Amino acid sequence: MRGRRRSEPDVHPQFPLVFRRAETGLMNRRQWLGAVTSLAPLPAALAQETEDGFRSLFDGRTLRGWRVREGPESAFYVRDGAIVVHEGSNFPTWLCSDREYENFDFRCEFFLQGWMDSGIYLHAPEHGRNAWVGFYIKLFHKQDPKPLKESAGAIFPLVAPRKVNVRNRGEWNTLRVLMDWPGLRVWINEELVQDLDVESIPELRYRLRRGYLGLESLSYPIRFRNLRIRELPDKEKWEILYEQPEDLERNWFVAEGEPKVEALGRVLRLDQLGHLATREQYRDFQFHAYIRASKWSNGGIIFRADKDARSGRRYEIQLHDVENAVYPTGSLYYYKRAIYPRIEPEKWFLLQLVVQGRYCLVRINGENVMEYDALENLEPGHIMLQAHQRNRWIEYKRVMVKRL
Repeated sequence: MRGRRRSEPDVHPQFPLVFRRAETGLMNRRQWLGAVTSLAPLPAALAQETEDGFRSLFDGRTLRGWRVREGPESAFYVRDGAIVVHEGSNFPTWLCSDREYENFDFRCEFFLQGWMDSGIYLHAPEHGRNAWVGFYIKLFHKQDPKPLKESAGAIFPLVAPRKVNVRNRGEWNTLRVLMDWPGLRVWINEELVQDLDVESIPELRYRLRRGYLGLESLSYPIRFRNLRIRELPDKEKWEILYEQPEDLERNWFVAEGEPKVEALGRVLRLDQLGHLATREQYRDFQFHAYIRASKWSNGGIIFRADKDARSGRRYEIQLHDVENAVYPTGSLYYYKRAIYPRIEPEKWFLLQLVVQGRYCLVRINGENVMEYDALENLEPGHIMLQAHQRNRWIEYKRVMVKRL
């Protein structure tokens, strides 16, 4: 194998012609600087060699590691080393990372020219409204003199940035997001624009603490490049109640009736009449499940229940998608009616239930639909899934609980 001549510079393959011309005196300083800055950016993996612990999320050539959600495959494409949003695809289309993250340091660059509108999703859910279940950092072209809740860098549409310093005249901007719960910090062009304790903000307190990264499409050809991430230690501890068929026997038993229970891979399906109960008992907890139900379904999620379902010691969160029902989906049955969530039949939605002392909160797709603070039964009990009517099936996915 021929060795390199001592006169050959040890440089990246993009540079040899520039270096040779400079070495032979065929370029002056101004020409040299212009030639170097006009070159295409280094591949992400090389550009990040000095960033310890960071992993590239974009290879500069393909969308490997990402998938288009809620839109056509053509909604995002790669050109000139950047991910580009196609102008023919609109909301709710988004580009989703192939895995979830909890705490992390995420960095990228985004290109703005003229009117452009987009955003970055953090902790996006598997199903549901990304900007309300997780977090949404707005990327907008407008250089607002007074920061607004829709300005670039806002936690849209709730928290305005400290300042607006976005560059919009055909320029690349840098973005850094440091999520280390409960801290959320955001920098744009190396300046801190958000520094939040999200647990101190009621509208953010119960957002997901783990989820997908995402790029939003609003039909503007915004571009992204140099996406990379450094993961930080996880902090959240959940008990998995159902995620695969083996969990059914391990964590559940039939407490009443003869419900038809099917473990269908990641999906737990209930029909007919009866109650499926957790083997463990819980007093104060957060409960999380993706739910999909047949039209006019009727069932519920029961908590602080006695093992003998006939004892009457229980509370029930209703699952009943009839808008004019006395107790529609999300209601605390018998005690308080929920604001009706406009969920579509046979479409997955996220239900979050928080029970602590006398307090109870139900969130559906990121919105508070029912709050109640006068629970009288403060004893631990089973969590139960109720099948209440034949041929009105309800399915559950990623059923989890966290003790408080």
